[in-house]
Amino acid sequence: MNKKITVLGIESSCDETAASIIQEENGKVKILSNIISSQFDVHKEFGGVVPELAARAHVEKIDLITEKAISESKININQIDAIAATAGPGLIVCLTVGLNFGKTIAASLNKPFIAVNHLEGHAISPKFNSELNFPYLLLLISGGHTQYLLVEGLGNYKRLGTTIDDALGEAFDKTAKIIGIEFPGGPKIEKYAERGNKERFKLPKPILNRGGCNLSFAGLKTAILRMQPKIKNQKDRFDLAASFQKTIEEILVEKTKVAFQMYLNENNYFNKTFVVAGGVAANKGIKSRLTKLSADNKFECLFPDLSLCGDNAAMIALVGLEKFKNKTFNELNFNVNPRWQLDEKAEFLKGAGVKIES
Repeated sequence: MNKKITVLGIESSCDETAASIIQEENGKVKILSNIISSQFDVHKEFGGVVPELAARAHVEKIDLITEKAISESKININQIDAIAATAGPGLIVCLTVGLNFGKTIAASLNKPFIAVNHLEGHAISPKFNSELNFPYLLLLISGGHTQYLLVEGLGNYKRLGTTIDDALGEAFDKTAKIIGIEFPGGPKIEKYAERGNKERFKLPKPILNRGGCNLSFAGLKTAILRMQPKIKNQKDRFDLAASFQKTIEEILVEKTKVAFQMYLNENNYFNKTFVVAGGVAANKGIKSRLTKLSADNKFECLFPDLSLCGDNAAMIALVGLEKFKNKTFNELNFNVNPRWQLDEKAEFLKGAGVKIES
């Protein structure tokens, strides 16, 4: 019988303090515990995440959250084989709390320490509920990141396209704030959209037919800002939310078509798997449109379980588990990397002055 492998994951890249214990036995992975403490109330009055307050909340809660994860898992702390903690990307003051806490546990237990790229956690998160084989095409859509990547293996990524300005989750949050939806508003846009007329407002789709599968959302956000004086009542909010939701879905459909072709052109891949992960992957409208598009193009479309779309420590532990099996460990002097990219060779694209190839 194969030995059980038990990994503790720690996540503190932004405003969720999270700890999880997962275990693999005979090739099957189980989540024994997955505790997430949100900071909505801490940042609510500011309309967004305040890094210093987020870091302070992490310091106050991380030991309690980890204790709860260990208790709920019903394992002895000495049974843990490795400790994995997020090292980037994210807010540096927040990352530092979780990374140092993970190092401390690893040192005290004399167990291997594994620094994890938060985005890699999202990338392989569907493995908890689906058979996931390399290579595959990944659309990562979250509060801070929006990109298409060719995933050839753990640690082996090639970026095919990215946002040149706002991330998709950021566009949802900013639109919600403009419309007048209380923080955190991004996830509420879809609920508003269900009650609105999606045809009422005509919104722009920046660089829709150029730039490959690169994306841009800043112009869309600006258009909504200009419409703000027209928002007089709740019906107007519903209609603008519905129009925004429809526009986002249409942008992603067209850009994903391009990404499909780019993926297939890379060494003539026959594994037609499309993974959509990150916090915005929980959006039902986006999920429905991309699932249909994938079926029409004979791609298998995989999403993480709804509970694992947002930031969580189970996905960090999962990367740790895979690295543990490869004996890929890190020294305790590993530093946080707030700009840690999956494709480290990819050019940094940001700002209105970016030249986009046609």
